[in-house]
Amino acid sequence: MSLDSYYTLGRSGLRVSRLALGAMTFGENWGWGADERTARAMFDRYLAAGGNFVDTADLYTEGQSESLLGRFIADSGSRDRVVLASKFSYNAEPGNPNAGGNGRKNILRAVEGSLRRLGTDYLDLYLLHTWDRVTPAEEVLRTLDDLVRAGKIRYAGLSDVPAWYAAQIQTLAQAHHLQPLVNLQLQYSLVERNIEREYVSLAQELGYGITAWSPLGMGLLSGKYRPSESGRDGAGDGRIQALKGSGLVSLQDKFTPRNWAIVGAVEQAAREHRLSMAQVAIQWAARRPSIGSVILGARTLEQFEDNLAALDRPLPDEALRTLDEVSALPLQFPYSFFEQAQQERIHGGVAVGDKPQGYRPPVSVAAAEPGAPGLAVAATR
Repeated sequence: MSLDSYYTLGRSGLRVSRLALGAMTFGENWGWGADERTARAMFDRYLAAGGNFVDTADLYTEGQSESLLGRFIADSGSRDRVVLASKFSYNAEPGNPNAGGNGRKNILRAVEGSLRRLGTDYLDLYLLHTWDRVTPAEEVLRTLDDLVRAGKIRYAGLSDVPAWYAAQIQTLAQAHHLQPLVNLQLQYSLVERNIEREYVSLAQELGYGITAWSPLGMGLLSGKYRPSESGRDGAGDGRIQALKGSGLVSLQDKFTPRNWAIVGAVEQAAREHRLSMAQVAIQWAARRPSIGSVILGARTLEQFEDNLAALDRPLPDEALRTLDEVSALPLQFPYSFFEQAQQERIHGGVAVGDKPQGYRPPVSVAAAEPGAPGLAVAATR
């Protein structure tokens, strides 16, 4: 499971590493993060390990992340090798509503700013960062298609949008012969598996490859919080503490009985298989059949080195099953109606299994064995 084993992202020919370098921590404009020297060391180490997928956004450290990456890429002469992704949505000029959001005016403004800071004339992947609740899907799609045709971007995708919106925009692309989107970037970890309810099947059917952000559950699975020690009250110096009080929805209710049971299982797996807790959590996410690439975001070189080695020593299937079971989502309406008992009633008691291997065209066939990555779209990672 080495880092230089590449898989296509979504229904595309774009090959990416299973672990991506997340640059949200590059720069110190937010009061926390990695200084330039540390960020450069992580970038150099990632390339040396065979990685090629680098993720940033115009929002990250107020543009400093993109500026640092631009220098690193130029100095290393790695632009053609690197798959460079950035994002738009967040406002760059308070008081000016058109300097943010997902309308055509802001997308065109944002892409030029990102290209300038990154020192490049194109992005390999450009993502809508967060749904703005107002811009029609048609407007977003047409603008992204225009950017592909103009050579400003090679591929487009979405991050943090409703499942119905991702389905709508991809369906419009197919119906109107526009450039289809290839990527959904979503939060996914042992303590945040909600994308399995809708997004995984959506990605499989419509050709999205899923990239997972925050595989460590905002730091809860990093090893800083352990049931066997004194971390159960939320003490520690991890990202949860750093962002406490920020109002971010993703930080709410992290310290729950369910999550502590998951943390305990991760700690046990790490101890039994001589891995760090972070490595266990990252490997679990990377080996899920729906995940194409997992985004690593570290603040120190020591953390990054540890995360980068997450795939070096494969966990046995039994350990993965234990983690699956302790973190399983509770059944909710209407998903309980799709379970086997109800399906048997629908089909008259006749067993109806999954479609056999080879039923679909090769590009969208599920992975041959549990946990195998396959193609990003096929494996619906």
